Amino acid sequence: MAAEYDVLARAGRTGENHEFLLTPGPLTTSKAVKAAMQRDWGSWDQPFIDLTTGICESLSGMAGGGDDFVCVPIQGSGTFAVEAMLGTMVPRNGHCAVLVNGAYGERIVKIFDAMERCCTVLRSPETDAYDVAALEQALIEDSSITHVAAVHCETTSGVLNPLDAIAVTTARHGRSLLVDAMSSFAALPIDVYALPCDGLVSSANKCIQGVPGMGFAILRRSALAATKGNAHSLSLDLHDQWSYMEKSGRWRFTPPTHAAAALAAAIEEHANEGGVGGRGGRYASNHLVLVRGMREIGFETLLADAIQSPIITAFLEPADPRFSFQKFYDLLARRGFVIYPGKLTVAPTFRIGTIGAIEAQDIRGLLEAVKAVLEEMGVRDASPARETTAAQ
Repeated sequence: MAAEYDVLARAGRTGENHEFLLTPGPLTTSKAVKAAMQRDWGSWDQPFIDLTTGICESLSGMAGGGDDFVCVPIQGSGTFAVEAMLGTMVPRNGHCAVLVNGAYGERIVKIFDAMERCCTVLRSPETDAYDVAALEQALIEDSSITHVAAVHCETTSGVLNPLDAIAVTTARHGRSLLVDAMSSFAALPIDVYALPCDGLVSSANKCIQGVPGMGFAILRRSALAATKGNAHSLSLDLHDQWSYMEKSGRWRFTPPTHAAAALAAAIEEHANEGGVGGRGGRYASNHLVLVRGMREIGFETLLADAIQSPIITAFLEPADPRFSFQKFYDLLARRGFVIYPGKLTVAPTFRIGTIGAIEAQDIRGLLEAVKAVLEEMGVRDASPARETTAAQ
């Protein structure tokens, strides 16, 4: 009961939620972000045009874009933004090498299949970072490959892929890199000049801590300018969206006005926290408290620390037959903590996110709740099956 009281007490003090979303998004948002959605906006009115301009300039600045890059917003979830980037930036006769070590890499492959565009799939195990040597070999052997697509932080497992090495390899062979930075942008350093890349995408409801409904792409201006006619979809055509906005400042179709207002408030909070460094530092602290505490209870992480991101962590399920993830989930939710199921094929896991408007004290509250729930379930040993551990 103590953990539940702590959640409710914090909510009462701050006006925040009565529960914490310890997921990779949607996330726990601040009172100010929620309050920003109380106003209605006219999508053609100058105040909303100015709001959109400010958002795009701020997001491009987070990526170090400068004048050579543009930020193009897009309605919908993060997957809408990923598909929009791929469908716009990869020509219909293009050929993309897709790096895969989890469900979100596999989703990129599905997008190419749906668009009926050529892709080569380079798979690595779910518990490993991308094999950059395999990418280099593929680029050497197949001159028809025009683009490379990679997920920076694969939230299936929480693995942080070696984006710098991928970018250097791709550029050395004269190909174009496109990055799914959905779960890393705004918390982990990404400099589009230093990478280098031609584009990345993310979403409002990830590390910027806005709400769902809006994604965005940060694209090299010269590369985007050459993509007219590439898109397979009217609504997901980033070239058309960009061209229209350049002329009028307006979105082509009805924008997610309330989500945009929330994003603007979230961007201001991000800056006040110290930008990427400050936001990422808090997430790293949350992650450290979580992993130490869970290991003290007896849980084991899926990944080696060297490739683990501070965004979301996969834990192996206990071997104790009294453990049931659904019951574990439900009992934690009753105490105010919402976690995430596993999404792996290699082992039974569950995931806990450490992003959003949460602090280390909230993670400590979660750990107390985990102890109470295990006791209620009669689980005395949180360690996984030995064969599962050995397989990692």
